[in-house]
Amino acid sequence: MEPGRRGGLWASTAAGVMLLFSLAGCAGGPADAPGAGAAPTASASSAAAPTEAAVPSPSATAPGPAAPAAAPPGRQLPPVMGASAPVTLSIPSIGVRTDLLHLGLEENGSLKVPEDIGSGTPGSWYDGSPTPGERGPSVILGHVNALGGNKGVFADLRKLIPGAEINVSRDDGSTAVFTVDRGALYPKNEFPTVEVYGNTDGAELRLITCDGYDPATGLFDDNYVIYATLKA
Repeated sequence: MEPGRRGGLWASTAAGVMLLFSLAGCAGGPADAPGAGAAPTASASSAAAPTEAAVPSPSATAPGPAAPAAAPPGRQLPPVMGASAPVTLSIPSIGVRTDLLHLGLEENGSLKVPEDIGSGTPGSWYDGSPTPGERGPSVILGHVNALGGNKGVFADLRKLIPGAEINVSRDDGSTAVFTVDRGALYPKNEFPTVEVYGNTDGAELRLITCDGYDPATGLFDDNYVIYATLKA
């Protein structure tokens, strides 16, 4: 990935390029997890290499994306917004409003995630992905639970239904309004990297968190992903 470049996260099977993201690092049970015992540690998903994380501790690995794909001759791509960094995220239907951190990668290639101080932490935009409203999938991560038995900012993502609106205010004063298409649950060891991070014709949004808490291990085995598209 070129330093500072926010192109679409491109995966070209023809070129043999594959983004290998491994969402892991979610630890600690949700506030309502039966038999969770002591206060759980925050849970997030981690990503190494360009992109991704979701709640308590994300990690993923992958080679850097190539340049975004050009529109095939004769096909017009959907209109999108210009680049502008996100400031806040709000999801009225589930009562979410959070300022957004801008986080990149650790020196070892793992995704940086917000430090949990017991409040669920703010959400974070992965600054290697397109800004919300630009062409391609913009990636925002959030904790599902928090220290001290509190809820994480993305604790209620599963309640989102198709058609629900997601608003992202941007640094230039504009607001990118997205409509939820669907939600999907994926085992961490079967995470569909290309489907989640691959280039898209229009501006899309991915909200990612952890799911599938296993009280026997104190870990989250899955990731939950919301897919949303910029409202026309």
